[in-house]
Amino acid sequence: MTTPEFNVKSAPAGAIKTASGLEYVIVSPNPDGAVITPKDWILVHYSGWTTDGNCFDTSTDGAPAVFPIEQLIDGMREALCLCRTGEKMRVWIPEDLAYKGVRGMPQGTLVFEFRVIDIVTPKAPPLEVPADAIKLHDGLAYRIDKRGPGERTIMPEDIVNIDFNGWRQTTGEMFHSSMQMGEPLVGEVHKFFPGFRETLVFGHAGDEMTVWVPQPYGVDPKGDYVPGVLVFTVVIHEVTQAPEPLPAPDDVAAAPADAVVTKTGLASKVLTVGDGKMHPTSRSRVRVHYTGWTTDGKMFDSSVLRGEPSEFGLNQVIAGWTEGVQLMVEGETRRFWIPEALAYRGMAGAPAGMLVFDVTLLAIL
Repeated sequence: MTTPEFNVKSAPAGAIKTASGLEYVIVSPNPDGAVITPKDWILVHYSGWTTDGNCFDTSTDGAPAVFPIEQLIDGMREALCLCRTGEKMRVWIPEDLAYKGVRGMPQGTLVFEFRVIDIVTPKAPPLEVPADAIKLHDGLAYRIDKRGPGERTIMPEDIVNIDFNGWRQTTGEMFHSSMQMGEPLVGEVHKFFPGFRETLVFGHAGDEMTVWVPQPYGVDPKGDYVPGVLVFTVVIHEVTQAPEPLPAPDDVAAAPADAVVTKTGLASKVLTVGDGKMHPTSRSRVRVHYTGWTTDGKMFDSSVLRGEPSEFGLNQVIAGWTEGVQLMVEGETRRFWIPEALAYRGMAGAPAGMLVFDVTLLAIL
């Protein structure tokens, strides 16, 4: 946390005091900056202290924060609407304009220093699908509003860094925003929630898009069900091309004759003999490296390509893994042919059919 560069105990003699009891000083004026209104969102660096000099919150250790003005405490709302973009402000907020004695929150008069970078109020998109949007299946649609510099179309396995805002079509209410949450959405496109993964593959690095997501896709980015059509504005900041997938083994289509098959139909073959003596149990936590393919040779996941082993409990994975890894010892690499009934059982969005995994048991934790 940051140490104040000024006396936080009380406002200086030249501070302006408002009718509400707020006191403030504009440290770095910018008369040409934009005026902030109560409906704006702002991009800001800030620090907050109690009057004994204790810093209880700051953005200066990382990226600036995005604040919707109307969601702030009374004193912050009033103060920031007295500031312009590009200005630095110090403000003393009495308790009745701050957290009003709420348990667990900073108490007494609070002191903030704000450096307002810009106004970033999201512009609401058209709630109905416009004529120039590209219509896909089941009412899903998208439009590229601003073309970015990226030359290559995004692929499902690419890793993207995006910001988004989401509105409900029925009410025009914004219900979710990565900007407000303070972190972009980062991940492989094919692992995103329905609606995004089908439309981002038409975008490029730097594009700004609007996406209309109807039922049956009605989930928000957190995975929660939301009824009705959702409308998203999306900014694609970065696209990282996925590494080349690891080649599938020659016997990926079916288990060979020398594979061992259990009563459940799980087949496996030891590729590298391990040096461990113990087998994990169904409740053990393990560290593994693995790669998975469908029987047509398509790789769908690999800790090896990510360069980082995975850790999980054997009671938290698909049944084929729970059963199969118990056959192994530390240091062993084994190939598994897992029938669909022991894998994802036709779950929407998951790899379908029999799956083939090469698994190395690194450690029983």
